[in-house]
Amino acid sequence: MRIKLSTAALIIGISLLAAGCGQKIEPGTTDGQSKTTVKAKVALADIAQHPFIYRAVGTVEARTASTLSSKLMGTVTSVKVRVGDIVKTGDILVTIDDEQVVAGLHQAQAAVEEARRGLDAARSAYEAAKAGASLASTTYKRYQQLMKEDSVSKQEFDEVAARYRQATSALSQAAAMVKAARFRIQQAEAGLAAAQARNRDVTVRAPYDGIVAAKMVDVGDLAAPGTPFVKLEKIGDFEVRVAVPEEYGRQVRVGQQLAVHIPSLGLTGLTGKVRTISPAADQATRTFTAKITLPPEKHIKSGLFARVDIPVGEAGLLTLPRTALIKYGQLTGFYLVDDKQIARFRLVRTGRTLGERVEIVSGLKTGDRYVVKPPEKLEDGAKVEVQS
Repeated sequence: MRIKLSTAALIIGISLLAAGCGQKIEPGTTDGQSKTTVKAKVALADIAQHPFIYRAVGTVEARTASTLSSKLMGTVTSVKVRVGDIVKTGDILVTIDDEQVVAGLHQAQAAVEEARRGLDAARSAYEAAKAGASLASTTYKRYQQLMKEDSVSKQEFDEVAARYRQATSALSQAAAMVKAARFRIQQAEAGLAAAQARNRDVTVRAPYDGIVAAKMVDVGDLAAPGTPFVKLEKIGDFEVRVAVPEEYGRQVRVGQQLAVHIPSLGLTGLTGKVRTISPAADQATRTFTAKITLPPEKHIKSGLFARVDIPVGEAGLLTLPRTALIKYGQLTGFYLVDDKQIARFRLVRTGRTLGERVEIVSGLKTGDRYVVKPPEKLEDGAKVEVQS
């Protein structure tokens, strides 16, 4: 403690005596003078411009949060997490009975095999039709020459021409069958892919590293498409949602850095960054909703109360550096240096903390000289040798 006990007692005693007698006395001043000389840095109290801060209240929220739901109809067979559990990407959270899904997968695999066999048969038929068409074409061309030479009858030529047309038609039909067989394979493979996706969906996995914020299902529950299972919040990715009054809406802009305080965690002065601000004010509350991204901090959780400092102007304030202030119980004071270079302890009433300085509401006036950082041996009445 920087003040001797006798000095502090004297200060309080004089203050109480003055209050009782109705006399005016400078708060925290004693008439005694110590013979001690202390070297210390002295500064002059003056009014300086400081930002006028509007302190908006808000709520911490997870910037990335997902409610994982069922994509299938089935019975929940296991729930492997509890509320508050930390999970990694790919960890299994919930499983569903896969009996029907596995049966569907086997059926889809069989359909693919059948379609492939059908393609093989169609290709064989196409090759046979191709060979028949080739022979029929060669025969037809030879009979055309013979017909020109009158070496065959008209009936013989017509029979060969008919066989040629039949072979050509059979080839076209065989080609169409191959094309249809390929299409059936595509259909069967699509069905297999869907069955494989359903097979994956019987196991619900974490899409990212996160914390389980809520669990909405238990073993034995019947799940249907859309049934919520687990709410997951991404770790270290939080923001504060605040309501900004319409008169201060123009002072907040995207990308702006603001000081954030979370009292329950003892976190003050976190540097947040404005991610979004609503383009229109809420008609009921006349406020704009702003979202301020928080820096990574392992203790932050969604739902916590937070305050955000929004600079909305400037004001002239009388302040002292935090190093100049001395706390004695619930009292706060500083060392005034009078015109005789004597240190006098004065009580003050403080206001807001502005970084490394503190607003002084009363007990200090412009032009007062004060000790910037009182040494341990400094006491009321000591002579101060000013350091440059």
